[in-house]
Amino acid sequence: MADIQAKYQKLATEYAKIRSQLPVLKAAVVDGQKKEDHLKEGIKEKEKSIRKFEQEIDSLTFRNQQLSSRVTILQDELNDAQLKQRKNKQVNTSPAHEPVTNNSNSDVIGEELQNKIEENARLHKQVYEAEQKHSQTVFQLQDRLDVLEREKNQHEQILNNAVSKNKNQIEKLQNEKALLEVQLQKQDKDVKDAKTRAEQAESELHKIQNELTSKLDEATKVIKDKIAFNDTKNRDFNALNIPTHDRKHQLKTREIVTQAGSLVKEFVQSMMNFHAYTEQRSQIYPNDSSKEPLSAVNKKFCQYLHESASFLRPVQQKYVAFQESLKDDALTTLATATGLQDFASEYQRYVKYSNKILPYQLLSIDEECSLSSCSTTLEAKNRLLYQSLQALHASLDHVGTYVSLIAEQSKKGSDHPRCNHSAMFSKLSSAVTHLHEVIKDVSKHYNAKVTQEHQLPTATQKLKTTDECVVSSLVSLVACTGKFSTFLTNNIEFFSASVGYRTRGSSVSTDQSTDGPACNPAVSGFRQRAANYITSLNKPCPDSVPYKVAIQNRRTLFSSTESRESLAQQVSEFQDKVSQIEQEKEHWMLESQLLKIKHEKEVDKVAQLEQDYKKLQARLTGSIEDNLDVIPEAAKSPVSPGAPIQIDTSMLGRLDSGPRGRSSTSDMDSREQLIKDHFTQRIQQLTSQLQVADSKAVNFYAECRALHKRLNIEEKSKKKLQEEANAHSQTIIQLKDDLQTTTKSYESQLSMMSEHLAGMNEKLANQKDEIDSLRLQLNQKPVKKGKKK
Repeated sequence: MADIQAKYQKLATEYAKIRSQLPVLKAAVVDGQKKEDHLKEGIKEKEKSIRKFEQEIDSLTFRNQQLSSRVTILQDELNDAQLKQRKNKQVNTSPAHEPVTNNSNSDVIGEELQNKIEENARLHKQVYEAEQKHSQTVFQLQDRLDVLEREKNQHEQILNNAVSKNKNQIEKLQNEKALLEVQLQKQDKDVKDAKTRAEQAESELHKIQNELTSKLDEATKVIKDKIAFNDTKNRDFNALNIPTHDRKHQLKTREIVTQAGSLVKEFVQSMMNFHAYTEQRSQIYPNDSSKEPLSAVNKKFCQYLHESASFLRPVQQKYVAFQESLKDDALTTLATATGLQDFASEYQRYVKYSNKILPYQLLSIDEECSLSSCSTTLEAKNRLLYQSLQALHASLDHVGTYVSLIAEQSKKGSDHPRCNHSAMFSKLSSAVTHLHEVIKDVSKHYNAKVTQEHQLPTATQKLKTTDECVVSSLVSLVACTGKFSTFLTNNIEFFSASVGYRTRGSSVSTDQSTDGPACNPAVSGFRQRAANYITSLNKPCPDSVPYKVAIQNRRTLFSSTESRESLAQQVSEFQDKVSQIEQEKEHWMLESQLLKIKHEKEVDKVAQLEQDYKKLQARLTGSIEDNLDVIPEAAKSPVSPGAPIQIDTSMLGRLDSGPRGRSSTSDMDSREQLIKDHFTQRIQQLTSQLQVADSKAVNFYAECRALHKRLNIEEKSKKKLQEEANAHSQTIIQLKDDLQTTTKSYESQLSMMSEHLAGMNEKLANQKDEIDSLRLQLNQKPVKKGKKK
């Protein structure tokens, strides 16, 4: 495709060059033809004069020959007469009347001879003069012929140079002509194939038409026989039928609504920023609320500005709700777009709010002008801002009227015909354009006012930063409204175009006051219900309870005396029991742990006592003294490193009392110590778990924040990519249209060039034939002249 386009471009450039050189060549050829015609006429005239002179010369030579022959005859006769006279003089015997006759004859002959001689001299003189004139004319014509031959040679050189120059271009054009002829043949083949396909399609169409006519006849018979009434003539009933429409048009509508939704969101955000920064500025200037109280006007103004979000967010929310209500497989027109009514009502609510805050804003500007630090230039800037703000609110109201007018088209009692919809959208576009210009003026005047204020010595850094924020919000508003204006102007044709849908029975409707088929807003809901019903029919039936089991369950349900409240009470009781059981579980876990510890101690004690008992049995075989010596030593040594009980045999009668008291106190201490250790361990475990949970929560919170930020970034990037995709799709559509137009233009240019080449070839052939004929004539003329000479 690119090679073909490059070839087409080269052909177009070469064609333009040849076309620019063509007038020069035409002028040169025309001049040469004129000169050649003039020379031809001159040559013809000269040839005529030459022929005339040649004829005169031939006649003069013939007359001269006649005269010379006559003179010779007369001379002979004269000689004869002289001889006779001489003879007569010698003979005197001749009679007298003979000399008289001879003298008279000789006189007559002499006179005639004299006349002939004079005539001959005169003729010789005329012949000489004619020869002189002929030689002069021949010399002149020869010079003229030389000049014409030189001019002819010059013209031939010019013509040969032009032919040599244009020979390459002619060869290129001939090659391109051959290529175009090949393409033309291919296209002829394609056309023939298309014609055959069209004929086949026509035959199939005839078959389908015949089938449809037969089916229509059958359907009309069935309708006449079976249907008792026909409601297709009622427009209200026809509006409830599902319309047939173009799906591409619906996708385009959805795309345009999403683009408008992003612009509405940007406009709402910019207006919220403007109101918020205006509130901050009113709290700072002319009186700083942190140092001195605000005036009643500014206080009320700030209070109303603080409520701006509650009026602006519903505008965006209602539009988002309207955007989400649209579907790709359902028709969307002004008659079915009921969500626009909520959007228009919220926008009108915001317009009323802006009209409410306008007097306070203007009074705030008057307070600024009444300050002593306000100069005349600053006051003039404030007055310009005063007027531009009034125009801004009037323009917002103007836009609101057209938005509500367009939204009212979905109401049943709307009296506006469809032909007025294009005028509504054009008026809305002009109103948004005017709003853009007004906001631009507000931004310009506010910027000029801020530059004057910042030159005052009372201007603080806080006021400067706030003013910069207000200016930035106004700049974003200007950009947003400019986008909205271009969006509406670019899509005004789509808004004005008819949707092109039909409903069953619209063609036979008898209501002539309407303009085309109508569509009810409830049709989309009916269609969705029908689609859900059909999908539910296609789904397999779920496993159901058998009939006998269901009846038994129903009987048990009705026979049971437990109600919902009793079951709830039982659930609550069971929950209390579960909590008590868990407490008891904790208690018994603690007791089991204590018992395990006691058991371990008792086991240790028993082991130690067994060892001591074995030692005592081993030593009882010895003497009592030895035993008495050994027993105190054994009493000194502890039974076990952890046991508090010691055996002392010296205290007879108190072997059991003293150790039991000590053991009870030690048991209490150990029990408390164990309980304390257990609870400390438990607290440590819980604190560690709490710290881990806190650290996890912090990590999860940080991750959630990071994910939220990433989600916002991805959403923004998604929106940007969607906008880019939409822009690319639009550019692709435009490029396709451009490609179609360029291909059509190239085809038309190629056809024109082929026709032009054919004409040029014919002209070149004619010129070559004329040149060859002229060359032959010029080559033949010198030959004829040589022959004549």
